[in-house]
Amino acid sequence: MNQSGQAGGALRWLAIALTVVLAISFLVVRHWRVDAATELRKETRVDAAAEPIVEVVRVDAAPATWNLKLPGETAAWYDSKIYARVNGYVAKWLVDIGDHVEKGQVLATIETPDLDADLAAAEAKLAASQAQVAVRQADADFAKTTYERWRDSPAGSVSQQERESKKAGNDAAEAQLAAAKAQTQTDQANVDRFTALTAFKKVTAPFAGTITHRDIDIGNLVTAGSNTGTTSLYRISLDDPIRVFLDVPQSAAAQLLKPGVAATIGTVGPEARQFEGTVARSAMAINDQARTLRVEVDIGNSDQALVPGMYVQVAFQLKSGGDAQVPASAMMFQSEGPQVAIVDSDGAIRFRKVTIGGDDGANVQIANGIKVGDKVALNVSSQITDGEKVKTSEQKAAAK
Repeated sequence: MNQSGQAGGALRWLAIALTVVLAISFLVVRHWRVDAATELRKETRVDAAAEPIVEVVRVDAAPATWNLKLPGETAAWYDSKIYARVNGYVAKWLVDIGDHVEKGQVLATIETPDLDADLAAAEAKLAASQAQVAVRQADADFAKTTYERWRDSPAGSVSQQERESKKAGNDAAEAQLAAAKAQTQTDQANVDRFTALTAFKKVTAPFAGTITHRDIDIGNLVTAGSNTGTTSLYRISLDDPIRVFLDVPQSAAAQLLKPGVAATIGTVGPEARQFEGTVARSAMAINDQARTLRVEVDIGNSDQALVPGMYVQVAFQLKSGGDAQVPASAMMFQSEGPQVAIVDSDGAIRFRKVTIGGDDGANVQIANGIKVGDKVALNVSSQITDGEKVKTSEQKAAAK
């Protein structure tokens, strides 16, 4: 056999061997996959048949008092936008944002050429009406004396018709005098109105406070009024004392309805501080959308440590709203109301309706529905049904 034939035979045997190896490998991998799938199905059936595992805790007794912390927001005692009362343009402004002003202090001045012209015209009209009164007074005096002479003339010297004519002239003169005086009063009222408006050339502070906004500059046209198309000149606020507004959940609203409850207000940040205050007033009504009560706490702020619009934490020490307490993760809120899942002595889940007496975020006080010592399940799956057998995390740990 020549060398080429030997080489061809070797290649054929090599190909056959490689094919056998590949076939064996395929069969081994296929067998391994079938075994793995079988084992997975078996484990799945076992897991499906096994009782679900739930984490449980024992119900503790609720403390006598509990600390309720809620977010709040500071607000000025007074907060007012200042608008122009006259039309014109800004001649000068005298205070800027951050300035403290006193009541009645001049903040800006407004030039009012139209108002000045209206006042001058009103004064001129008043002067004319006053002169008209003088003329009507003279006419009335003359008509009166004339009528008196004709009235007192001897009988037969003048006719009755002439007497009545002089009387009518006297009455007409008095009526014209009264009309002239009424016109004078109208013109005087008009002058008084324009004169009063000239006082608003000076924009003054309605109360002592701090300027928080300035929306004018020299030469700006300003319009009297506070409608939607009008821009305010300044915004001023008084922040001593200062208000703190917060929304209290319905579960704690009963204890904060009336004034006098002590509160601790804390700021946040690197220089956090605490302030003492009391509940000053509440809305006396629950918001039907959020189910919260609007409460206001007043505190002194003489050192200006607080400014309007700050985020703060407000803490109250309240009486406990129930005998038992559970973690917040034990609560479930269904269409029927709040519930907790109890694990009974037989290892079955029982859903119970409860009444919430208080909530500090981490723990919930229960007024009724469970008792101290019960086992409650945490974070119960929605697939677990009432009466279903479960295995607790305690049992799982013991089994291990």
